[in-house]
Amino acid sequence: MKTNGQSAMVRLFLSSYEDFRERLRRRLGSEDLANDVLHETYLRVDRMDEPPNLLQPNAYLYRMALNIAADRRESDARLLTGSEVEELLHISDETLDPARVVGGQKEVQSLLSALYELPARRRQIFIAARLEEAPHLEISQRFGISTRMVEKELKAALGHCAARLERKVIQRFGPGAGKPS
Repeated sequence: MKTNGQSAMVRLFLSSYEDFRERLRRRLGSEDLANDVLHETYLRVDRMDEPPNLLQPNAYLYRMALNIAADRRESDARLLTGSEVEELLHISDETLDPARVVGGQKEVQSLLSALYELPARRRQIFIAARLEEAPHLEISQRFGISTRMVEKELKAALGHCAARLERKVIQRFGPGAGKPS
């Protein structure tokens, strides 16, 4: 536990400050980064309890500073660079292309027409599974049918909608997954 005033580690850190700064500057390649890392290291050393007897307290403090630098680089790597932000700002927005909007609206209308061509129960099962994201067990209980029947109804509904939209249905799980049906 720290006593009144500075701990032995803080005194050691402050007496070796210039040496640490020069070593970190050479190691990290940046005086600003070295200064920031030393500042953070000081704050941590000042808050910490006395460590157990260390054979090389200077090496301990230097390693602490290097770890802080590594943490900072890792967190900075998650951020976008200025050029990446600039690039994102200048990407053309293809989603607002009028032809694509009209094509999408027509496709939605075709899907709605295909859904209303389905028998009522099959349409309701499809809506429950795809829009409400209800589990098959819950759907089977809601309609008083087996989960296998729910799967058959869904497969039939998907097949019908795909045919009306002139699309292929690709099975995502089970036997034959990944193949067009």
